[in-house]
Amino acid sequence: MGNKKILIICISTHHGNTIKIAKVISDILSAKVVKPTDVDIKNVFDYDLIGFGSGIYFGNYHKSLLDVINKSPILKDKKVFIFSTSGMKQGGLFNNFNKALKDKLLKKGFDVIGEFNCLGFDTAGPLKAIGGLNKNRPNEKDLKKAQDFAREINNKIN
Repeated sequence: MGNKKILIICISTHHGNTIKIAKVISDILSAKVVKPTDVDIKNVFDYDLIGFGSGIYFGNYHKSLLDVINKSPILKDKKVFIFSTSGMKQGGLFNNFNKALKDKLLKKGFDVIGEFNCLGFDTAGPLKAIGGLNKNRPNEKDLKKAQDFAREINNKIN
């Protein structure tokens, strides 16, 4: 890792799905993990790389994570990555969860160097009545993919 300073801003509210992914990524990158509410926006200048992660709530990243980005100054070429867990697989016309967040980051001048998504246990709304979707996700295979993603990110910054 060298002496790169890496920050992961992560919110994981329901089942701890996203924080599991954040911890795996932070172990590989030797990153500090903080909640969006604990971010001092002035300190983002101090980091060489910033990760943004949350669960997906009805197609969107968590509001507190979006608030951090909205408050962020224009940061030309600051390297960032994004990650999420969701009840449905990312992809296709209606499930491109990362697109809105990525567009918001690009408008702020950030350089998005990677994206990761995996399934997470989901009991939102009517899913609770049927015991939820994706029980025991993220699983070992998902965590391994998150580790591989972190190694790819590491290669891009070193």
